[in-house]
Amino acid sequence: MLDTSVWSGRISLGGDWVEASGGATYTVVEPATGESLGQVGKASPDDVRRAAQHATEAQRSWAATPHSERAAVLRRAGDLWHAHAEEVMGWNVREVGAVPGMAGFSLDVAAAECFEAAALPSYAAGKVLATDQPRLSISQRVPAGVVGVISPFNVPLILSIRAVAPALALGNAVILKPDPRSAVTGGVTIVRIFEEAGLPAGVLQLLPGGAEVGEALTTDPDVRVIAFTGSTPAGRKVGEAAGRHLKRAHLELGGNSAFLVLEDADVDQAVNLAAWGAFFHQGQICMTVGRHLVHDSLYDAYVEKLAAKADQLPVGNPATDDVALGPIIDEAQRDKIHALVTGSQQAGARLVAGGTYDGLFYRPTVLADSPVDAPAYAEEVFGPVASVVRFSDLDEAVKLATAGDYGLSLGIVTRDAMRGLELAARIPSGIVHVNDQTVNDEANAPFGGLGVSGTGSRHGGAEANIDAFTETRWITLRSEPPTFPF
Repeated sequence: MLDTSVWSGRISLGGDWVEASGGATYTVVEPATGESLGQVGKASPDDVRRAAQHATEAQRSWAATPHSERAAVLRRAGDLWHAHAEEVMGWNVREVGAVPGMAGFSLDVAAAECFEAAALPSYAAGKVLATDQPRLSISQRVPAGVVGVISPFNVPLILSIRAVAPALALGNAVILKPDPRSAVTGGVTIVRIFEEAGLPAGVLQLLPGGAEVGEALTTDPDVRVIAFTGSTPAGRKVGEAAGRHLKRAHLELGGNSAFLVLEDADVDQAVNLAAWGAFFHQGQICMTVGRHLVHDSLYDAYVEKLAAKADQLPVGNPATDDVALGPIIDEAQRDKIHALVTGSQQAGARLVAGGTYDGLFYRPTVLADSPVDAPAYAEEVFGPVASVVRFSDLDEAVKLATAGDYGLSLGIVTRDAMRGLELAARIPSGIVHVNDQTVNDEANAPFGGLGVSGTGSRHGGAEANIDAFTETRWITLRSEPPTFPF
């Protein structure tokens, strides 16, 4: 399926794999080794305009396709992820630096997203409304039209397919712009799967590119909805541009999730959850546990055990070694992580594990006694760094957890689950997990954050997806035309 002779150095436009308008390409680099894995096309704003025109034409016939046929395409795509699992996972491990477990999880979620989306074409598409007139009054959900999907490097398969699949299922055409650093896993694989599943030409197109392509996609008059996942600063720019052009933008942005360990928690259980939440996928997940808030009575034991756990986790090339953590995506991201760690030490945080790297392999890091203004505590790190702070009572815990502007995911560990739920009600966030860590994802669950973490739940579950990728139309029908006084 991923034979490079089909797509190498090309973009997907109008149903064909063609060279980008300027003939430019990106080199696909394996972060663990620096080795070149191939080439993908480098799209330009001119390619966006051409793709939008193709998409507008293709969308009309796709929306008119019987719902059972659209659903069948999504079901076939779900099956194909597993049929091509080894090939797709191999690219995910090498191109993204995902450990095999993460690559397998991403593939399972991709299939689940397609199966979940396959139920959308036959979902109730409207309502009968009350009216004072002698007529039938209904509301109808109709496809938005052309949807632009802009996805990031970190979990490219999931963060692309969760918008692509429901948007397609609901009768839209999609233009996908993945991050160039992971354009095969987050783009080529998806287009090739849907080609094999029988999606008509032009309904899904692929334009790897930089910020200028994202801007062109956001401002193009034929693109009516933008689904963006990425950093908060970039998301602000997308939202501003979309607002100026009177189109909807669904923004899934950064996070700095809090993980509260109450005084009745089991320390070993809490540390097991915390290590996964902080270090899984090298911490390159928006839901990663960044702020570890631990009750005074458990604090010292928690710090000691979390540091010990971090020290024994193997870091290396996930394609060749049995490791818990793979590489950071590139040097710029690694240097940003390290600057936040060293800056936090200078601010007074105590380094108890990690804080070192070899190439792009960054050791899982624990910072204790972090001042609340230490950069690795106050900001999103997007790396394997845990900042630990103590609290003495629930009021202080709430104050710490609600400080800052992020509001994505929240974890609470306590032997009294209802107490945890009551505590969660005092801490605004889009996602809450009591007696679990903050990194969770299911295709049928609404996903989104508050504050600078995004514009709320816009992915996952029928209601959220229908709201995201359709428009509402009001329709009335009369058996006889009314008579007016003039």
